[in-house]
Order: sequence, then structure tokens, then C-alpha cells
Amino acid sequence: QLQLVESGGGLVQPGGSLRLSCAASGFTIDDFAIGWFRQAPGKEREGVSCISTPLGRIRHLPSLGGRFTITGDSAKNMIYLQINNLEPGDTGSYYCAANADGNCVLNQSGYDHWGQGTQVTVSS
Repeated sequence: QLQLVESGGGLVQPGGSLRLSCAASGFTIDDFAIGWFRQAPGKEREGVSCISTPLGRIRHLPSLGGRFTITGDSAKNMIYLQINNLEPGDTGSYYCAANADGNCVLNQSGYDHWGQGTQVTVSS
């Protein structure tokens, strides 16, 4: 049974940092593309980062200004999203998703499996 579980969200002040985790089970992350998405209140879900080990590709949403970094730990079968210099606009639910075809894309239609999300709130 393929499963993705996000964790690491919380309430942080502007300028702070968070590392979100995505624990994968039922499959090996090295065989998939993994994407991170977020959905702010009243806005559409958007892709922020993805990593594909099969294709050797990493992508980030350019408008994030390099504040987001995606990494993988094959030994732990986990994917992480490091977020630095958090802004109020980063507030939202963050999801990880897996694509068995290994394509690293930032649109929802490219992914087959989704976690339940973890909440990030940036406020002073």
C-alpha cells in the first residue's frame, strides 16, 4: 500500500525556517518523482518543488527566490522541503506527491499519489 505522510509544519514568525518531511512507504522514492505543493487560503494549489532521481532533475518555482530546497534521503525513504526566510505568503497546507513515471513537474496532473498535508502558518 503506497502511502505518503507529511510532517514538520507549524506556527513560525516571518524570517524563520522550517523543514517539512515526507515519509514514503510501500514504494522506493528513488524510482519516483516527488513533488511538494502548497495551497494558501482562497488560492489554488501550486507546485513549489520536485525531485526526480530516475531522471536526475530538481525543479523549484522561480518566484520563490531560492528560499526552498528539496532533498531526499534514500536510506530513510524520505523527502524533505527546507523553507528559509519564511513570509506570510508561505502560509498554507503543504502536500507531497509521487509520480511513478518519474517526471519532475510542478503541476498536479503529473502526480498519482498524495499525502494528507501539513499546515504551515507564518505570523508574528
